[in-house]
Amino acid sequence: MKPKLDEEDRKLFRDAVRDVKPLRHDRHIPVPRRRPARARFTRADRLAVLEESLTGFMSDPLVASGDELSFRRPGIPEQVLRRLRRGEFRVDDEIDLHGLTVAQSKAALRDFLASALARHASCVRIIHGKGLRSGHRGPVLKSAVSGLLRRSSAVVAYTSARPVDGGTGALHVLLARTRTQAR
Repeated sequence: MKPKLDEEDRKLFRDAVRDVKPLRHDRHIPVPRRRPARARFTRADRLAVLEESLTGFMSDPLVASGDELSFRRPGIPEQVLRRLRRGEFRVDDEIDLHGLTVAQSKAALRDFLASALARHASCVRIIHGKGLRSGHRGPVLKSAVSGLLRRSSAVVAYTSARPVDGGTGALHVLLARTRTQAR
């Protein structure tokens, strides 16, 4: 609802703005148009996913099926693997690889293992996820991590974590003791 102005208010306003002149625009200043938003890494991400899907990591049928993983070097007793599976070793450090590509996770995992060995860690947890969003390819990171750990001489044994620690989406990894660690 508009307030009604009486004649006296109108006269006061006219007197106040009597000498006012409209501003004159000499030129029009253009307002820059914003570029439409687009994802920066979409194309690179698509290419990375395509490359990962074509390289074929599924050499281990257990990884492809999503079952538990376990590995031990020759000469390592089965009892050590059993204790690792039960969670009897203290986890000294942990890394979460969710959201990384295979190349990024391999680099991060190498750095993590080197750092853990430098700190004399004996058991670490690696969270790779269950690969539920990998579609028909199966758990891509799980397979890549398993392959890298098998090739690493620093790894004595590994097994899928207990359900409370991540289950088949994580690994407990037992690292080799260096000579300075031996008691």
